[in-house]
Amino acid sequence: MKRTFYSLAFALSGLTAISASAQSSSMSRMTEKTDQQLQNRGCAAMEVFDRQLAADPQMAGRVAEIEARTSRFVANPVANRAAVVGPVTIPVVVHVLYSTATQNVSDAQVQAQIDVLNQDFAKTNTDASLIPAAFAGAAASTNIRFVLAKRSPSGGATTGIIRKSTRVKSWSTNDAVKQSKRGGDDAWPTDQYLNIWVCALGNGLLGYAQFPGGAASTDGVVVLYSSLPGGSSAPYDKGRTATHEVGHWLNLRHIWGDASCGNDLVSDTPTQQTSNYGCPSFPKVTCSNGPNGDMFMNYMDYTDDACMYMFSTGQSTRMDALFASGGARASLLTSDGDTAPLAATATAETLTVFPNPTDGQLSIRTGLDTPAAGWEMKVYDLRGLEMPQARPTAAGSLDVSALPAGLYHLMMTNGKSVQHQSFRKQ
Repeated sequence: MKRTFYSLAFALSGLTAISASAQSSSMSRMTEKTDQQLQNRGCAAMEVFDRQLAADPQMAGRVAEIEARTSRFVANPVANRAAVVGPVTIPVVVHVLYSTATQNVSDAQVQAQIDVLNQDFAKTNTDASLIPAAFAGAAASTNIRFVLAKRSPSGGATTGIIRKSTRVKSWSTNDAVKQSKRGGDDAWPTDQYLNIWVCALGNGLLGYAQFPGGAASTDGVVVLYSSLPGGSSAPYDKGRTATHEVGHWLNLRHIWGDASCGNDLVSDTPTQQTSNYGCPSFPKVTCSNGPNGDMFMNYMDYTDDACMYMFSTGQSTRMDALFASGGARASLLTSDGDTAPLAATATAETLTVFPNPTDGQLSIRTGLDTPAAGWEMKVYDLRGLEMPQARPTAAGSLDVSALPAGLYHLMMTNGKSVQHQSFRKQ
């Protein structure tokens, strides 16, 4: 869309308005279906955005400020982009909510999704070669990269993947999936991580996202579990649902502006009449946008995964604005979630106790993987009473078979160092 400069009032009105016809069309498509029966892409980001604006009187002001900053950034992109040291690496935590084994997607699928995000945002996706020559000059390699979190909010090591079994069979757009008390999983600090919830979604939805300016507790992206690479929701099974939704999370609108010949607040994306589905033939001319027509291969349209393969330079600049000084996502620049905590140096003074839980025998080994010889060992219950039933049987071995089932504390000393470990007797 088509205006390099726009007033703040127009920008805010563009963000808050969806035409009745567009909303009606969207809702008519979102009839009850299984994820294997999806016929058209369904994204509820604007529906959620409108609901949040209505519920939070302060949100409109926050959004207006974000748009004002974006407008100033876009007006001088070369100087402003130089101030954003790149690439921007965003730590990602993926919350996998499942009620069946199929919904419990593998670590490999989650990593494949992160790989797709990185390829799409860096324009290293192999299908970028399919971009029509008329739009190739506008296709962007953005400044944004993604990595599974390596450090948890408490400072411990993490894989960046949280798994939770739930009794909820299908989730909606009410953000219950983001709340532990409602069967979902609470967000990690949203100023330090991109939270992605992977789950079963109803009503034909593939996903939804929260735009910048919404409540911190619900910030992030939700995607259908079977939309991950290798999933069962063909033709939406190549991971482009997450690309589309993360685009929203980074303040990108649908390319048709959610209105007939609407405004997506980006200057180098052609005006188009409405969303595109399937794999249109180039050119598809609408809204007098000939000769090149719609940029239907843009990630912010509704085409099949195999037929969307670009962001535009204007969209890239709009995303960059969030990471400028004072920007809505700038706090992510100082996150240490993408760096693993330093591991303790393994020495003869470092002890490991296993198996834990145990049914009767404990092995204690040093950090050099040798039996813990020369260590005095005492076991205490949770009241602090010593348990004489626990008996050393050999160097680095402890017989706890006589202990009642429960949780115990093991204290070990060699005269120079004292080590403490907890263990559970089954």
